[in-house]
Amino acid sequence: MIDADARGAWRQLEARLRPFVVRRVPTAADTDDVVQDVLLRMQRGVGGLRDDERFGPWVYQVARSAIAEHHRARARHLLLEDDVPEMEAEPSSGDDGAAELLALAMGPLVAMLPSPYREALTLTELEGLSQKAAADMLGISLTAMKSRVQRGREKLRSLVEQCCEVALDARGHVIDCVPRAPGNGPRCSCG
Repeated sequence: MIDADARGAWRQLEARLRPFVVRRVPTAADTDDVVQDVLLRMQRGVGGLRDDERFGPWVYQVARSAIAEHHRARARHLLLEDDVPEMEAEPSSGDDGAAELLALAMGPLVAMLPSPYREALTLTELEGLSQKAAADMLGISLTAMKSRVQRGREKLRSLVEQCCEVALDARGHVIDCVPRAPGNGPRCSCG
């Protein structure tokens, strides 16, 4: 049984960790999961801590690591689901119909990218996080995140060009998207 002093210390630690985690994960349930994971990791790893004065920074490093792992697992889960919903209705008949079809193809194509680029584009382009926020979540520098996003976009463009022919207007807007012949690249859902 845990004595009252130890329970109080764990509660204080959780009260300090929770706001740190809340700012970095999207939902209350995710916050609870990450805080629990942090406390569990701390319980398992506190014996390996050599310098008691480094306890505070160590706790936050454990928290950053748990948050990054949570986001990586969430990104893998979102992109690896086989039950991608089918489009029930045709896109609007306006000029942006080809752009909408191409946008629907982006998720599966991003899922085909190598891991660091897939995670970078998932967080920044699909989930809408800033590059700074995504870098903080993954525990990397902003420069490294910018590089991953740029290289990921280049690789994604290559995949798009392999799977379909995209026609752009003078302003760079998609006006047509036609799948290439099967066997010439990844399967495209734009047409």
